[in-house]
Amino acid sequence: MTTAEGPVVRTGAGAVRGRLEGGLAVFRGVPFAEPPVGELRFQAPRPVRAWDGVREAYAFGPPPPQDLGIQGRRGVLDAPDGDDWLTVNVWTPQADPAALRPVMVWIYGGAYKLGHSGSPGYDAQRIARDGDLVVVTLNYRVGVEGFASIEGAPANRGLLDQVAALEWVRDNITAFGGDPGRVTVFGESAGAGSVAALLAMPRARGLFGRAIAQSVPGTYFSDELARDIAAEIAREAGLPPTAAALSAVDPRQLTSAGEALSAKMRQYEDRWGRAAPTVTPFSPVVDGEVLPVTPWQALAAGAARDLDLLVGHNRDEWRLFLVMGELLGKVTEEQAAWALRTFGPGPDAERAYRAAHPDATPSDLYERVQTDWLFTMPSLRLAQAQVVGGGRAHFYELTWPAPGAGGVLGACHGLDIPLLFGTFEADLGNLLFAGSGVPAEAEELSARFRASWTAFARTGDPGWPAYGEADRLVQVLDARPEVRPYPEEATRQLWEGYEFTPLPLLSQADRA
Repeated sequence: MTTAEGPVVRTGAGAVRGRLEGGLAVFRGVPFAEPPVGELRFQAPRPVRAWDGVREAYAFGPPPPQDLGIQGRRGVLDAPDGDDWLTVNVWTPQADPAALRPVMVWIYGGAYKLGHSGSPGYDAQRIARDGDLVVVTLNYRVGVEGFASIEGAPANRGLLDQVAALEWVRDNITAFGGDPGRVTVFGESAGAGSVAALLAMPRARGLFGRAIAQSVPGTYFSDELARDIAAEIAREAGLPPTAAALSAVDPRQLTSAGEALSAKMRQYEDRWGRAAPTVTPFSPVVDGEVLPVTPWQALAAGAARDLDLLVGHNRDEWRLFLVMGELLGKVTEEQAAWALRTFGPGPDAERAYRAAHPDATPSDLYERVQTDWLFTMPSLRLAQAQVVGGGRAHFYELTWPAPGAGGVLGACHGLDIPLLFGTFEADLGNLLFAGSGVPAEAEELSARFRASWTAFARTGDPGWPAYGEADRLVQVLDARPEVRPYPEEATRQLWEGYEFTPLPLLSQADRA
């Protein structure tokens, strides 16, 4: 129903009024669960209580508590305050139960420690309008609130929030014009890691039929590692690692404990191994219950064989962090050797990488091995595991270089977000396109992204052949896109046989 004030939709908990914007009905800040504070702090999400009357859904809900971000750059610059973190937003061409359009549900990234569905870079109007479908974005708990493994709380609360949001979609999206039987989840970076985890989670089965994972990070923690890291976060707060103790600290203040540990994680390499240099003390936890096994193991065993999967990565993922850290061109031989030994596949990794890339500079090697370990190989292996498990996967690599910052960023991490959403002047787009404007080929590639992603949501086919181990065909997304065998063949061979297992705890702390 549309009134003079805006369209009204009745959800299971009550009616909400949105706004008409550019031919779309847009609803923001609709709660899908109770605020996870008070007695609900550190617990699984609870269904939202019903309300009377019509609730205005004009503004995004407040972001979950989070730290300063990555390398001091805040993930949320301007957002409302409050405890109602668990909300969804809906863009729909027509809030008509008879429409039954495909639905795409976006899960943001941010190293599992920051992010907000209300960020301007995630404005989904162009996806909904160009694809003639319904788009949902959601908030989930990050950082200590969502991922710290503490006594008295379920693991992976951020993932459980995502499941609760998908249950809300299942139960309510018809009223917004969406088809609950044609739901695609899509996400980037930690959002892609979340999508991969959802593919492996029994609690998420039946809630979506297709998945898109953009730049899947390979970091999933073992239960032992997650609990050891959480104990150090609690120590920073001067408390034991229990839900009861940490609940005494305001959620917005507790983020400082995670920030403090992030700043000195490199000191824990002897205990936490590869997890320590990431300076990200949060990841999905392979706890044996919420997340029984890693996504690669689950998919290889056939857990997602009945689902369609689109997955890929950017060619120069780690370049973004080199530039942000002012390390581009400044990496020493010693730093390159450390990175190759730390992140490479096996004890002979340094020699193998140097042999495979004989003309590479120290900066090239430092970037390449971290790109491969953290994003490219986990993404490729997800497609391979899906094929092994009897399913179908489509793969892509983005190679078009970002024009901002003098062109030094290449096809870096996060470039796919402004290209997909068409939000070139928001969030990371401000860096990736700074000083260059938006070239015509960026607009053309952006339109291709949306056309392929929405076609996949509609049919399961993004417009290029499925990936197979015989031909390894992928869609290369550039100014002139082409389908060809996987371009990073040297990397693929270097990592052949390597298994992405949960990151382990190497040694116990002496807390006497």
